[in-house]
Amino acid sequence: MKNLHRLACVALFLALGFQAAAQGMLTEQNSQVVKDVTLEADFVVAGGGLAGVCAAVSAARHGASVILVQDRPVLGGNASSEMRMGIVGVLKDQYQEAGILEEMQLRNFCYNPLQRYTLWDDVIYSTVIEEPNIKLLLNTSVEDVVMDGESIAAIKAWNINAYTRYLIKGRLFADCTGDGILRLSGAKFRRGREFPEEFGEDMLTQGGDSHTMGNSILLQLRKTKEDHPFTAPSWAYHFTDADFDYTTEKSTIPGVKFNYKRIYSPKDNNFWWIEFGGLYDTIFDAPDIQFELKRIAYGIWEYMKNHPDGRCKGYELDWIGSLPGKRESTRFIGPHILTQRDVVDGGHFEDVVAYGGWTLDDHDPEAFHKKGRISVEYSTPDYFGIPFDCLYSVNVPNLMFAGRDISCTHMGLSALRVMATTALLGQACGTGAAVALAYGVTPAVVRSEHIAEVQDMLEDDDCMLPYRWRKPSSLTLSAKVPAECEVLRNGIDRSWDGADNGVWVEPGEEAVVYSWKKPVTVSGARLVFDSVFKVRSKRMRKLEATTNRVSMPAPLVKSYRIETKLKKGEWTTVYECPFNWKRLDKVSFEPVKADAVRVVVTSVWGGEKGHIFAFDVL
Repeated sequence: MKNLHRLACVALFLALGFQAAAQGMLTEQNSQVVKDVTLEADFVVAGGGLAGVCAAVSAARHGASVILVQDRPVLGGNASSEMRMGIVGVLKDQYQEAGILEEMQLRNFCYNPLQRYTLWDDVIYSTVIEEPNIKLLLNTSVEDVVMDGESIAAIKAWNINAYTRYLIKGRLFADCTGDGILRLSGAKFRRGREFPEEFGEDMLTQGGDSHTMGNSILLQLRKTKEDHPFTAPSWAYHFTDADFDYTTEKSTIPGVKFNYKRIYSPKDNNFWWIEFGGLYDTIFDAPDIQFELKRIAYGIWEYMKNHPDGRCKGYELDWIGSLPGKRESTRFIGPHILTQRDVVDGGHFEDVVAYGGWTLDDHDPEAFHKKGRISVEYSTPDYFGIPFDCLYSVNVPNLMFAGRDISCTHMGLSALRVMATTALLGQACGTGAAVALAYGVTPAVVRSEHIAEVQDMLEDDDCMLPYRWRKPSSLTLSAKVPAECEVLRNGIDRSWDGADNGVWVEPGEEAVVYSWKKPVTVSGARLVFDSVFKVRSKRMRKLEATTNRVSMPAPLVKSYRIETKLKKGEWTTVYECPFNWKRLDKVSFEPVKADAVRVVVTSVWGGEKGHIFAFDVL
């Protein structure tokens, strides 16, 4: 029995791609110290934050072979367990970001209800490795670029754990690193603040320098019944009230908000203001910035915890970051540079592929060590469009980018650097790459000849685009539907401006039915269920180690089936989903002739009825 178990384990390892070979002891005479490996894919993505993950997954789902290179042991970037920054984006519920980001957040609620950050890492990991078209390389840093004329032919990378040098060839490359390592290609870029007059950015008071927004190290607290003082390391700062003795004032200008260090309370405090590095080089000076942030962070908690006013009574330090989260470093140059004016005007672009909705939130480069306000926020439209022309290089034909290194000014970046927005940019980048690869053209040609196709694909993948709505399938539009279900084919897959745009269905008793005068061939469906858009409602907790579980959105459909009928025959089940946690569910089944199709909800996650925004027949 033991031998059978051992053989089964060996077979499993081999099936997973591991190599097993009987050999003698390895020495310097018969073995390598460093291994050289050559890989090749259609699309090579550098950077595994939310932008890189969404770029890789989107391209893979649309048929491209993808290699995703990440220099950390986990995916997620600033959102990962290593940094634990909250995912924010638009500020109003109806505009909330969907697509791959919402898919990951719903998966997290379903499989990680206690909101543990290490499990959140693996939710993102699962999203990537479940795609058969993606090869993931963790702990792997890009070191160089191999050029073929003006285009990138390959990248060279080093895996610190596997002692492996990679040569990774590709047809199209994307830099989602935030720092722009693929600038080694000679791609044009900027770092720092423009002169205000260059783009007419009147919210920028200083410029023409290399200063940026700084980095942050976060703290996570735990509620406790006991209370103990905290002693910071000897090398940390030791603050007193005098260090925070400065004047604070509220802005009297409509739409403008001043922000200060929040040293007064642990409640809802995400410690973003433990920030430093904007006067330095956030890439080359990273080790020094990291140490300074550690000194600040430990000193801040010692000051807050031990303050005689008891502001932190009942809280303990549960976790402190080691790897700082970056706000800004390098920005590539594309055919369009997104500016303050573009944001304020709402971003009405013909080639819109994503959107933002954060404020123009400009942090002072002095950051924590400045007396007084350390950031100023300027209100923006509820959402603003971002064009495809910001996602590919102006001088390297096969280089794309997504995340905080896209083509924009310093002020433009202040509104689009937040992670929900960068996730949308990543999905747009990956979709555009898939179209470029399918036609064998550059991103520039995609922009000039195929941008409508990219936009339709994004909308079909549940990425809302500003100032337009999704086009339902032709089969859906040709069907006869009950009056109460007509709303399911208006292309608006969310509640909007007070309109529900969906139907409520009681499990097991009601069905959404489409019918045709003559039989049609159906082979799939696209459904959008209500995952309850409430800003930040799916954000990971600021407090760690609680026993309170989160709940899946109550009206989200948990199980359903699709049935077809021909003429006056019986309903036949062609697809059944026994367990659903997704907002968007695209399904396929064997083609069948039918003159009626219906979706029957069999259970919901909570409440009495399920809520459906779209039912497209394919």
